[in-house]
Amino acid sequence: MRIIAGEFRGRPLLSPEGMGTRPITDRAKQSTFDILSPWMEGATVLDLFAGTGSLGLECLSRGAKHAMFVESDREAAKLLKKNISTFGVGNRSSVVGADALAGPSWYSGPKAMRFSVVFLDPPYRYLGERPAELQSLAAFIASKLAPESIVVFRHEAADSLELPPLVRYDLRVYGSMHVEFLTCPSTPTNTSPPPTPPG
Repeated sequence: MRIIAGEFRGRPLLSPEGMGTRPITDRAKQSTFDILSPWMEGATVLDLFAGTGSLGLECLSRGAKHAMFVESDREAAKLLKKNISTFGVGNRSSVVGADALAGPSWYSGPKAMRFSVVFLDPPYRYLGERPAELQSLAAFIASKLAPESIVVFRHEAADSLELPPLVRYDLRVYGSMHVEFLTCPSTPTNTSPPPTPPG
């Protein structure tokens, strides 16, 4: 895995071996960030199920202000912290070692913090095994969104899950993977979906 654009373009990321993670392909990552480009500069990012930080660190490389990474696997979190240190972005990052589906108790950031970009990338099996917890997490995410924010939900094409109050306004398909772009109409100034993204 590597950073594909921005300040750290081409820099490799430490990645786990044999941990059953699902790193996003360069093609899907590039296409996703082409869509996210208008949100990047100065963004406050929440990277849930972060693994070793590929998505959140890509945001920091492209001008995001801060990224909060949430990862429950200890080995993945160790590599994530090493990646953050290697890139020298510790002052723009925070790492939470917790299960994002365990309720909002994992959140320890400022009460007033709001996120403009959120990555929701749970293990694929969770859509079948823990759908109610994912829906509760979606409701919490909605409560922490900044105006004109975006949520990126990656899952297997064969699976689908409604995540109210988040609603889909775009979908991209990469082989057996779906990437949904969600918004929350009840968030101030998000009364209608964002403009149709490029591509």
